[in-house]
Amino acid sequence: MAGSNSKSKKRQTNRPLVLAAVMLAMFMGAIEATIVSTAMPAIVADLGGFTLYSWVFSAYLLMNAVTVLIYGKLSDLFGRKPILFFGIIVFLIGSILCGFATSMESLIIFRLIQGFGAGAVTPIATTIVGDIYPGEERAKVQGYLASVWGISAVTGPAVGGLLVQYVSWKFVFWLNIPLGILSLIGLGIFLREKVEKKKHEIDYIGAFLLTVSVSSLMLLLVEGGGRWSWGSWQILSLMVLFIVTICIFVYQESRAKEPVMPFNIWRERSIFVANITSLTTGIMLIGISSFLPTFVQGVMEQTPIVAGFTLTTMSIGWPIASVISGKMILSMGYRKSLLIGGAALVIGSVVFVTMTASIGPLWAALGSFIVGFGMGITSTAFIVSIQSTVSWQQRGIATASNMFMRNLGNTIGAALLGGILNNRLGKYLSENASNSTEKLTVDSANLLLKDNEQSHLSEAGRELLQEGLTQSLHWVYYVVLMFALLSLVLISFIPKKEQGSA
Repeated sequence: MAGSNSKSKKRQTNRPLVLAAVMLAMFMGAIEATIVSTAMPAIVADLGGFTLYSWVFSAYLLMNAVTVLIYGKLSDLFGRKPILFFGIIVFLIGSILCGFATSMESLIIFRLIQGFGAGAVTPIATTIVGDIYPGEERAKVQGYLASVWGISAVTGPAVGGLLVQYVSWKFVFWLNIPLGILSLIGLGIFLREKVEKKKHEIDYIGAFLLTVSVSSLMLLLVEGGGRWSWGSWQILSLMVLFIVTICIFVYQESRAKEPVMPFNIWRERSIFVANITSLTTGIMLIGISSFLPTFVQGVMEQTPIVAGFTLTTMSIGWPIASVISGKMILSMGYRKSLLIGGAALVIGSVVFVTMTASIGPLWAALGSFIVGFGMGITSTAFIVSIQSTVSWQQRGIATASNMFMRNLGNTIGAALLGGILNNRLGKYLSENASNSTEKLTVDSANLLLKDNEQSHLSEAGRELLQEGLTQSLHWVYYVVLMFALLSLVLISFIPKKEQGSA
Protein backbone atom coordinates (compact mmCIF):
# COMPACT_ATOMS: atom_id res chain seq x y z
CA MET A 1 0.00 0.00 0.00
CA ALA A 2 2.82 2.37 0.89
CA GLY A 3 4.41 1.71 -2.50
CA SER A 4 1.21 2.55 -4.38
CA ASN A 5 0.79 5.75 -2.34
CA SER A 6 4.31 6.92 -3.18
CA LYS A 7 3.68 6.16 -6.85
CA SER A 8 0.48 8.23 -6.88
CA LYS A 9 2.36 11.10 -5.25
CA LYS A 10 5.00 10.92 -7.94
CA ARG A 11 2.32 11.05 -10.59
CA GLN A 12 0.84 14.27 -9.22
CA THR A 13 1.71 17.63 -10.75
CA ASN A 14 4.26 19.62 -8.74
CA ARG A 15 2.50 22.97 -8.97
CA PRO A 16 5.28 25.37 -7.82
CA LEU A 17 7.85 23.79 -10.17
CA VAL A 18 5.39 23.68 -13.10
CA LEU A 19 4.60 27.35 -12.43
CA ALA A 20 8.35 28.13 -12.52
CA ALA A 21 8.71 26.23 -15.84
CA VAL A 22 5.69 28.04 -17.30
CA MET A 23 7.07 31.44 -16.21
CA LEU A 24 10.42 30.59 -17.85
CA ALA A 25 8.64 29.74 -21.12
CA MET A 26 6.64 32.99 -20.96
CA PHE A 27 9.74 35.03 -20.11
CA MET A 28 11.46 33.56 -23.18
CA GLY A 29 8.59 34.77 -25.40
CA ALA A 30 8.12 38.10 -23.60
CA ILE A 31 11.76 39.22 -23.61
CA GLU A 32 11.96 38.50 -27.35
CA ALA A 33 9.91 41.62 -28.17
CA THR A 34 12.00 44.13 -26.18
CA ILE A 35 15.44 42.59 -26.67
CA VAL A 36 15.19 42.39 -30.49
CA SER A 37 14.09 46.06 -30.71
CA THR A 38 17.29 47.04 -28.92
CA ALA A 39 19.46 44.94 -31.21
CA MET A 40 17.86 45.98 -34.52
CA PRO A 41 20.20 48.92 -35.32
CA ALA A 42 23.22 46.57 -34.92
CA ILE A 43 21.50 43.84 -36.99
CA VAL A 44 20.73 46.28 -39.84
CA ALA A 45 24.30 47.64 -39.73
CA ASP A 46 25.61 44.06 -40.11
CA LEU A 47 23.09 42.55 -42.56
CA GLY A 48 21.89 45.64 -44.46
CA GLY A 49 18.34 45.78 -45.88
CA PHE A 50 16.91 48.77 -43.96
CA THR A 51 13.75 48.70 -46.13
CA LEU A 52 12.90 45.28 -44.61
CA TYR A 53 13.33 46.59 -41.03
CA SER A 54 9.63 46.41 -40.07
CA TRP A 55 9.24 42.90 -41.50
CA VAL A 56 11.59 41.48 -38.85
CA PHE A 57 8.80 42.32 -36.36
CA SER A 58 5.82 41.80 -38.67
CA ALA A 59 6.91 38.25 -39.66
CA TYR A 60 7.08 37.19 -36.01
CA LEU A 61 3.76 38.83 -35.07
CA LEU A 62 2.02 37.46 -38.16
CA MET A 63 2.85 33.80 -37.45
CA ASN A 64 2.13 34.31 -33.76
CA ALA A 65 -1.34 35.71 -34.49
CA VAL A 66 -2.15 33.11 -37.17
CA THR A 67 -1.29 30.08 -35.01
CA VAL A 68 -2.51 31.10 -31.55
CA LEU A 69 -6.11 29.89 -32.04
CA ILE A 70 -5.02 26.63 -33.72
CA TYR A 71 -2.65 25.78 -30.84
CA GLY A 72 -5.38 26.63 -28.33
CA LYS A 73 -7.76 24.15 -29.96
CA LEU A 74 -5.09 21.43 -30.33
CA SER A 75 -4.26 21.74 -26.62
CA ASP A 76 -7.93 21.05 -25.83
CA LEU A 77 -7.83 17.91 -28.02
CA PHE A 78 -4.43 16.41 -27.16
CA GLY A 79 -3.45 18.07 -23.86
CA ARG A 80 -1.37 21.14 -23.02
CA LYS A 81 1.97 19.38 -22.55
CA PRO A 82 2.67 17.99 -26.07
CA ILE A 83 1.50 21.19 -27.81
CA LEU A 84 3.56 23.47 -25.54
CA PHE A 85 6.58 21.16 -26.00
CA PHE A 86 6.17 21.44 -29.78
CA GLY A 87 5.85 25.25 -29.59
CA ILE A 88 8.95 25.71 -27.40
CA ILE A 89 11.08 23.38 -29.59
CA VAL A 90 10.05 25.19 -32.82
CA PHE A 91 10.70 28.54 -31.11
CA LEU A 92 14.20 27.38 -30.09
CA ILE A 93 14.98 26.11 -33.62
CA GLY A 94 13.90 29.51 -34.99
CA SER A 95 16.05 31.30 -32.37
CA ILE A 96 19.17 29.25 -33.26
CA LEU A 97 18.64 29.91 -36.99
CA CYS A 98 18.10 33.68 -36.41
CA GLY A 99 21.59 33.86 -34.88
CA PHE A 100 23.05 32.29 -38.04
CA ALA A 101 21.19 34.62 -40.46
CA THR A 102 23.43 36.07 -43.18
CA SER A 103 20.92 38.45 -44.78
CA MET A 104 17.80 40.36 -43.82
CA GLU A 105 15.70 38.02 -46.02
CA SER A 106 16.97 34.89 -44.21
CA LEU A 107 16.42 36.58 -40.81
CA ILE A 108 12.77 37.28 -41.74
CA ILE A 109 12.25 33.61 -42.74
CA PHE A 110 13.78 32.45 -39.44
CA ARG A 111 11.59 34.94 -37.53
CA LEU A 112 8.56 33.31 -39.19
CA ILE A 113 9.72 29.97 -37.72
CA GLN A 114 10.20 31.62 -34.32
CA GLY A 115 6.71 33.13 -34.48
CA PHE A 116 5.25 29.75 -35.51
CA GLY A 117 6.52 28.31 -32.21
CA ALA A 118 5.72 31.42 -30.12
CA GLY A 119 2.00 31.12 -30.95
CA ALA A 120 1.82 28.13 -28.56
CA VAL A 121 3.83 29.54 -25.67
CA THR A 122 1.79 32.34 -24.01
CA PRO A 123 -1.79 31.02 -24.43
CA ILE A 124 -0.99 27.42 -23.43
CA ALA A 125 1.28 28.46 -20.55
CA THR A 126 -1.59 30.64 -19.27
CA THR A 127 -4.07 27.77 -19.78
CA ILE A 128 -1.87 25.33 -17.78
CA VAL A 129 -2.07 27.70 -14.80
CA GLY A 130 -5.86 27.75 -15.21
CA ASP A 131 -5.82 23.92 -15.14
CA ILE A 132 -3.61 23.28 -12.12
CA TYR A 133 -4.89 26.04 -9.80
CA PRO A 134 -8.50 26.24 -8.54
CA GLY A 135 -10.59 29.40 -9.06
CA GLU A 136 -9.68 31.07 -5.76
CA GLU A 137 -5.92 30.75 -6.42
CA ARG A 138 -6.09 31.34 -10.18
CA ALA A 139 -6.37 35.13 -9.93
CA LYS A 140 -3.27 35.45 -7.72
CA VAL A 141 -1.14 33.15 -9.91
CA GLN A 142 -2.22 34.85 -13.16
CA GLY A 143 -0.86 38.01 -11.52
CA TYR A 144 2.54 36.30 -11.17
CA LEU A 145 2.45 35.42 -14.89
CA ALA A 146 1.70 39.03 -15.79
CA SER A 147 4.76 40.15 -13.77
CA VAL A 148 6.91 38.21 -16.28
CA TRP A 149 6.01 40.82 -18.92
CA GLY A 150 6.99 43.66 -16.59
CA ILE A 151 10.35 42.07 -15.74
CA SER A 152 11.09 41.37 -19.42
CA ALA A 153 10.21 44.96 -20.40
CA VAL A 154 12.70 46.33 -17.85
CA THR A 155 15.51 43.78 -18.36
CA GLY A 156 15.14 43.22 -22.12
CA PRO A 157 16.59 46.53 -23.35
CA ALA A 158 19.43 46.42 -20.79
CA VAL A 159 20.42 42.81 -21.59
CA GLY A 160 20.06 43.46 -25.33
CA GLY A 161 22.26 46.56 -25.11
CA LEU A 162 24.99 44.70 -23.18
CA LEU A 163 24.99 41.71 -25.56
CA VAL A 164 25.16 43.93 -28.66
CA GLN A 165 27.90 46.13 -27.21
CA TYR A 166 30.17 43.46 -25.69
CA VAL A 167 29.40 40.18 -27.47
CA SER A 168 27.27 40.02 -30.65
CA TRP A 169 23.67 40.62 -31.71
CA LYS A 170 23.47 36.86 -32.42
CA PHE A 171 23.35 36.16 -28.65
CA VAL A 172 20.12 38.18 -28.41
CA PHE A 173 18.47 35.16 -30.08
CA TRP A 174 20.65 32.48 -28.50
CA LEU A 175 19.79 33.71 -24.99
CA ASN A 176 16.48 31.83 -25.43
CA ILE A 177 18.18 28.41 -25.63
CA PRO A 178 18.98 27.81 -21.91
CA LEU A 179 15.61 29.31 -20.88
CA GLY A 180 13.71 27.02 -23.27
CA ILE A 181 15.65 23.89 -22.28
CA LEU A 182 15.06 24.54 -18.54
CA SER A 183 11.36 25.07 -19.21
CA LEU A 184 11.13 21.80 -21.21
CA ILE A 185 12.84 19.86 -18.40
CA GLY A 186 10.55 21.34 -15.73
CA LEU A 187 7.36 20.65 -17.71
CA GLY A 188 8.54 17.19 -18.75
CA ILE A 189 9.28 16.02 -15.21
CA PHE A 190 6.71 17.82 -13.07
CA LEU A 191 3.54 18.32 -15.19
CA ARG A 192 1.03 15.46 -15.14
CA GLU A 193 -2.25 15.75 -17.04
CA LYS A 194 -5.06 13.32 -17.82
CA VAL A 195 -6.31 13.61 -21.40
CA GLU A 196 -9.32 11.59 -22.51
CA LYS A 197 -8.09 9.07 -25.09
CA LYS A 198 -10.40 9.16 -28.09
CA LYS A 199 -10.22 9.51 -31.85
CA HIS A 200 -10.34 13.20 -32.78
CA GLU A 201 -11.54 14.72 -36.04
CA ILE A 202 -9.14 17.62 -36.58
CA ASP A 203 -10.67 20.53 -38.47
CA TYR A 204 -7.92 20.87 -41.11
CA ILE A 205 -10.15 22.92 -43.45
CA GLY A 206 -11.00 25.37 -40.64
CA ALA A 207 -7.32 25.69 -39.67
CA PHE A 208 -6.33 26.40 -43.31
CA LEU A 209 -9.12 28.97 -43.81
CA LEU A 210 -8.25 30.68 -40.51
CA THR A 211 -4.57 30.89 -41.51
CA VAL A 212 -5.35 32.40 -44.92
CA SER A 213 -7.95 34.88 -43.59
CA VAL A 214 -5.83 36.13 -40.66
CA SER A 215 -2.66 36.33 -42.83
CA SER A 216 -4.46 38.38 -45.51
CA LEU A 217 -5.93 40.73 -42.86
CA MET A 218 -2.55 41.21 -41.16
CA LEU A 219 -0.79 41.89 -44.48
CA LEU A 220 -3.55 44.31 -45.46
CA LEU A 221 -3.22 46.27 -42.20
CA VAL A 222 0.61 46.21 -42.06
CA GLU A 223 1.24 47.20 -45.71
CA GLY A 224 -1.88 49.29 -46.45
CA GLY A 225 -1.04 52.98 -46.82
CA GLY A 226 2.67 52.11 -46.66
CA ARG A 227 4.22 49.91 -49.33
CA TRP A 228 0.85 49.66 -51.13
CA SER A 229 -1.73 52.46 -51.36
CA TRP A 230 -5.22 51.68 -50.03
CA GLY A 231 -6.68 51.66 -53.55
CA SER A 232 -3.98 49.40 -55.07
CA TRP A 233 -4.82 46.02 -56.62
CA GLN A 234 -2.71 44.29 -53.95
CA ILE A 235 -4.76 45.76 -51.06
CA LEU A 236 -8.10 45.20 -52.83
CA SER A 237 -7.10 41.58 -53.58
CA LEU A 238 -6.18 40.99 -49.91
CA MET A 239 -9.48 42.56 -48.84
CA VAL A 240 -11.48 40.23 -51.13
CA LEU A 241 -9.40 37.22 -50.00
CA PHE A 242 -10.03 38.06 -46.33
CA ILE A 243 -13.81 38.54 -46.75
CA VAL A 244 -14.22 35.34 -48.79
CA THR A 245 -12.09 33.11 -46.50
CA ILE A 246 -13.58 34.48 -43.24
CA CYS A 247 -17.13 33.85 -44.53
CA ILE A 248 -16.26 30.28 -45.58
CA PHE A 249 -14.47 29.81 -42.20
CA VAL A 250 -17.60 30.82 -40.24
CA TYR A 251 -19.69 28.38 -42.35
CA GLN A 252 -17.11 25.60 -41.90
CA GLU A 253 -17.01 26.08 -38.11
CA SER A 254 -20.81 25.79 -37.87
CA ARG A 255 -20.70 22.28 -39.41
CA ALA A 256 -17.34 20.88 -38.11
CA LYS A 257 -17.57 18.26 -35.31
CA GLU A 258 -14.54 19.69 -33.46
CA PRO A 259 -14.18 23.27 -34.80
CA VAL A 260 -10.97 25.29 -34.46
CA MET A 261 -13.10 28.16 -33.15
CA PRO A 262 -16.24 26.93 -31.33
CA PHE A 263 -18.43 30.03 -31.66
CA ASN A 264 -20.72 28.74 -28.90
CA ILE A 265 -18.23 30.03 -26.29
CA TRP A 266 -18.81 33.57 -27.63
CA ARG A 267 -22.47 33.23 -26.60
CA GLU A 268 -21.32 33.55 -22.98
CA ARG A 269 -21.70 37.27 -22.37
CA SER A 270 -18.62 37.48 -20.11
CA ILE A 271 -16.42 35.88 -22.83
CA PHE A 272 -17.89 38.03 -25.61
CA VAL A 273 -17.32 41.25 -23.63
CA ALA A 274 -13.81 40.14 -22.58
CA ASN A 275 -12.77 39.43 -26.18
CA ILE A 276 -14.21 42.61 -27.71
CA THR A 277 -12.67 44.71 -24.89
CA SER A 278 -9.30 42.98 -25.46
CA LEU A 279 -9.53 44.16 -29.09
CA THR A 280 -10.09 47.80 -28.02
CA THR A 281 -7.39 47.72 -25.32
CA GLY A 282 -5.01 46.13 -27.89
CA ILE A 283 -5.54 49.19 -30.12
CA MET A 284 -4.84 51.48 -27.15
CA LEU A 285 -1.72 49.57 -26.14
CA ILE A 286 -0.01 49.80 -29.53
CA GLY A 287 -0.98 53.49 -29.83
CA ILE A 288 0.81 54.36 -26.60
CA SER A 289 3.84 52.06 -27.01
CA SER A 290 4.44 53.12 -30.65
CA PHE A 291 3.97 56.89 -30.38
CA LEU A 292 4.85 57.93 -26.81
CA PRO A 293 8.64 57.79 -27.43
CA THR A 294 8.10 59.92 -30.59
CA PHE A 295 6.38 62.63 -28.51
CA VAL A 296 8.99 62.57 -25.74
CA GLN A 297 11.96 62.67 -28.16
CA GLY A 298 10.55 64.76 -30.99
CA VAL A 299 8.40 67.28 -29.12
CA MET A 300 9.85 67.36 -25.58
CA GLU A 301 13.42 67.06 -27.01
CA GLN A 302 14.40 64.38 -24.47
CA THR A 303 16.95 61.59 -24.99
CA PRO A 304 15.99 58.05 -26.13
CA ILE A 305 16.79 56.82 -22.57
CA VAL A 306 14.21 59.22 -21.07
CA ALA A 307 11.70 58.23 -23.77
CA GLY A 308 12.29 54.58 -22.88
CA PHE A 309 11.75 55.35 -19.19
CA THR A 310 8.31 56.91 -19.86
CA LEU A 311 7.27 53.64 -21.51
CA THR A 312 8.89 51.42 -18.86
CA THR A 313 6.53 52.85 -16.20
CA MET A 314 3.68 51.05 -18.03
CA SER A 315 5.56 47.78 -17.58
CA ILE A 316 5.90 48.57 -13.86
CA GLY A 317 2.20 49.47 -13.39
CA TRP A 318 1.00 46.35 -15.23
CA PRO A 319 2.46 43.61 -12.96
CA ILE A 320 1.70 45.60 -9.78
CA ALA A 321 -1.96 45.82 -10.84
CA SER A 322 -2.03 42.15 -11.91
CA VAL A 323 -0.99 41.02 -8.44
CA ILE A 324 -3.49 43.41 -6.77
CA SER A 325 -6.16 42.29 -9.26
CA GLY A 326 -6.12 38.77 -7.80
CA LYS A 327 -7.06 40.08 -4.34
CA MET A 328 -9.61 42.52 -5.78
CA ILE A 329 -11.42 39.77 -7.72
CA LEU A 330 -11.75 37.66 -4.55
CA SER A 331 -12.97 40.56 -2.39
CA MET A 332 -15.23 42.54 -4.77
CA GLY A 333 -15.81 40.29 -7.82
CA TYR A 334 -14.90 40.51 -11.51
CA ARG A 335 -17.24 43.33 -12.52
CA LYS A 336 -16.17 45.92 -9.92
CA SER A 337 -12.48 45.03 -10.45
CA LEU A 338 -12.87 45.45 -14.21
CA LEU A 339 -14.68 48.79 -13.82
CA ILE A 340 -11.77 50.10 -11.70
CA GLY A 341 -9.34 48.89 -14.39
CA GLY A 342 -11.44 50.48 -17.15
CA ALA A 343 -11.56 53.79 -15.23
CA ALA A 344 -7.73 53.71 -14.94
CA LEU A 345 -7.46 53.31 -18.74
CA VAL A 346 -9.64 56.41 -19.22
CA ILE A 347 -7.70 58.49 -16.64
CA GLY A 348 -4.36 57.49 -18.21
CA SER A 349 -5.63 58.42 -21.68
CA VAL A 350 -6.76 61.85 -20.38
CA VAL A 351 -3.19 62.40 -19.11
CA PHE A 352 -1.88 61.81 -22.66
CA VAL A 353 -4.48 64.11 -24.23
CA THR A 354 -3.41 66.95 -21.89
CA MET A 355 0.32 66.42 -22.58
CA THR A 356 2.29 69.43 -23.95
CA ALA A 357 5.90 70.05 -24.94
CA SER A 358 6.61 72.01 -21.74
CA ILE A 359 4.87 69.67 -19.27
CA GLY A 360 7.88 67.34 -19.01
CA PRO A 361 8.49 63.57 -19.32
CA LEU A 362 7.25 62.79 -15.77
CA TRP A 363 3.71 63.60 -16.92
CA ALA A 364 4.12 61.15 -19.82
CA ALA A 365 5.50 58.53 -17.41
CA LEU A 366 2.49 59.08 -15.08
CA GLY A 367 0.01 58.51 -17.93
CA SER A 368 1.94 55.41 -18.99
CA PHE A 369 1.91 54.01 -15.43
CA ILE A 370 -1.86 54.59 -14.99
CA VAL A 371 -2.66 52.91 -18.34
CA GLY A 372 -0.35 50.00 -17.39
CA PHE A 373 -2.22 49.72 -14.08
CA GLY A 374 -5.56 49.57 -15.91
CA MET A 375 -4.23 46.99 -18.39
CA GLY A 376 -2.93 44.82 -15.52
CA ILE A 377 -6.30 44.72 -13.75
CA THR A 378 -8.42 44.15 -16.88
CA SER A 379 -6.21 41.54 -18.59
CA THR A 380 -5.86 39.41 -15.42
CA ALA A 381 -9.56 39.65 -14.54
CA PHE A 382 -10.60 38.73 -18.10
CA ILE A 383 -8.38 35.63 -18.23
CA VAL A 384 -9.54 34.40 -14.81
CA SER A 385 -13.19 35.10 -15.71
CA ILE A 386 -12.91 33.22 -19.04
CA GLN A 387 -11.14 30.22 -17.49
CA SER A 388 -13.79 30.02 -14.76
CA THR A 389 -16.64 30.11 -17.29
CA VAL A 390 -15.64 27.18 -19.53
CA SER A 391 -14.76 23.52 -18.94
CA TRP A 392 -11.27 21.96 -19.35
CA GLN A 393 -12.20 20.84 -22.90
CA GLN A 394 -12.62 24.47 -24.05
CA ARG A 395 -10.23 26.33 -21.72
CA GLY A 396 -7.35 26.29 -24.22
CA ILE A 397 -9.29 27.79 -27.13
CA ALA A 398 -11.13 30.25 -24.84
CA THR A 399 -7.81 31.58 -23.46
CA ALA A 400 -6.25 31.68 -26.95
CA SER A 401 -9.23 33.54 -28.44
CA ASN A 402 -8.79 36.35 -25.91
CA MET A 403 -5.07 36.68 -26.71
CA PHE A 404 -5.82 36.53 -30.44
CA MET A 405 -8.22 39.48 -30.09
CA ARG A 406 -5.55 41.55 -28.33
CA ASN A 407 -3.01 40.68 -31.07
CA LEU A 408 -5.58 41.69 -33.69
CA GLY A 409 -6.15 44.96 -31.80
CA ASN A 410 -2.39 45.65 -31.86
CA THR A 411 -2.27 45.18 -35.64
CA ILE A 412 -5.40 47.24 -36.31
CA GLY A 413 -4.12 49.95 -33.96
CA ALA A 414 -0.70 50.16 -35.63
CA ALA A 415 -2.33 50.66 -39.04
CA LEU A 416 -5.18 52.93 -37.90
CA LEU A 417 -3.20 55.23 -35.58
CA GLY A 418 -0.15 55.33 -37.88
CA GLY A 419 -2.47 56.41 -40.71
CA ILE A 420 -4.06 59.13 -38.53
CA LEU A 421 -0.62 60.47 -37.51
CA ASN A 422 0.69 60.62 -41.10
CA ASN A 423 -2.55 62.16 -42.41
CA ARG A 424 -2.78 64.92 -39.77
CA LEU A 425 0.94 65.77 -39.92
CA GLY A 426 0.92 65.91 -43.74
CA LYS A 427 -2.17 68.17 -43.67
CA TYR A 428 -0.66 70.50 -41.04
CA LEU A 429 2.64 70.87 -42.94
CA SER A 430 0.90 71.61 -46.25
CA GLU A 431 -1.41 74.20 -44.60
CA ASN A 432 1.52 75.97 -42.88
CA ALA A 433 4.20 75.56 -45.58
CA SER A 434 4.51 79.36 -45.92
CA ASN A 435 5.86 79.59 -42.33
CA SER A 436 9.15 77.88 -43.28
CA THR A 437 11.66 78.27 -46.10
CA GLU A 438 12.32 74.48 -46.11
CA LYS A 439 10.16 71.96 -47.96
CA LEU A 440 8.99 69.77 -45.11
CA THR A 441 7.21 66.41 -45.46
CA VAL A 442 5.96 63.76 -43.01
CA ASP A 443 9.36 62.02 -43.32
CA SER A 444 11.04 65.24 -42.08
CA ALA A 445 9.78 64.30 -38.60
CA ASN A 446 12.69 61.79 -38.51
CA LEU A 447 15.04 64.78 -38.16
CA LEU A 448 13.50 65.64 -34.78
CA LEU A 449 14.38 62.18 -33.47
CA LYS A 450 18.13 62.51 -34.24
CA ASP A 451 20.15 65.05 -32.22
CA ASN A 452 22.86 65.41 -34.86
CA GLU A 453 20.30 66.16 -37.60
CA GLN A 454 18.10 68.62 -35.67
CA SER A 455 20.79 71.26 -36.27
CA HIS A 456 20.17 70.97 -40.05
CA LEU A 457 16.71 72.48 -39.52
CA SER A 458 16.08 76.21 -39.27
CA GLU A 459 14.43 77.49 -36.08
CA ALA A 460 11.17 78.08 -37.97
CA GLY A 461 11.33 74.61 -39.58
CA ARG A 462 11.95 72.91 -36.22
CA GLU A 463 9.10 74.77 -34.54
CA LEU A 464 6.76 73.97 -37.45
CA LEU A 465 7.60 70.25 -37.28
CA GLN A 466 7.26 70.15 -33.48
CA GLU A 467 3.90 71.93 -33.53
CA GLY A 468 2.68 69.66 -36.35
CA LEU A 469 3.85 66.56 -34.47
CA THR A 470 2.22 67.79 -31.23
CA GLN A 471 -1.15 68.36 -32.91
CA SER A 472 -0.98 65.09 -34.89
CA LEU A 473 -0.07 63.03 -31.81
CA HIS A 474 -2.91 64.67 -29.90
CA TRP A 475 -5.26 63.35 -32.58
CA VAL A 476 -3.78 59.89 -31.95
CA TYR A 477 -4.32 60.27 -28.19
CA TYR A 478 -7.91 61.47 -28.70
CA VAL A 479 -8.56 58.22 -30.59
CA VAL A 480 -6.82 56.27 -27.78
CA LEU A 481 -9.12 58.05 -25.27
CA MET A 482 -12.13 57.13 -27.42
CA PHE A 483 -11.14 53.44 -27.28
CA ALA A 484 -10.57 53.73 -23.50
CA LEU A 485 -14.10 55.08 -23.05
CA LEU A 486 -15.46 52.35 -25.34
CA SER A 487 -13.61 49.74 -23.22
CA LEU A 488 -15.22 51.11 -20.04
CA VAL A 489 -18.69 51.01 -21.66
CA LEU A 490 -18.12 47.40 -22.80
CA ILE A 491 -16.94 46.39 -19.30
CA SER A 492 -20.23 47.71 -17.85
CA PHE A 493 -22.01 44.91 -19.78
CA ILE A 494 -20.14 42.20 -17.80
CA PRO A 495 -22.78 40.18 -15.88
CA LYS A 496 -23.08 41.19 -12.22
CA LYS A 497 -22.95 37.56 -11.08
CA GLU A 498 -20.21 35.35 -12.55
CA GLN A 499 -20.53 31.61 -12.90
CA GLY A 500 -18.71 29.52 -10.36
CA SER A 501 -15.12 28.59 -11.08
CA ALA A 502 -14.58 25.55 -13.19
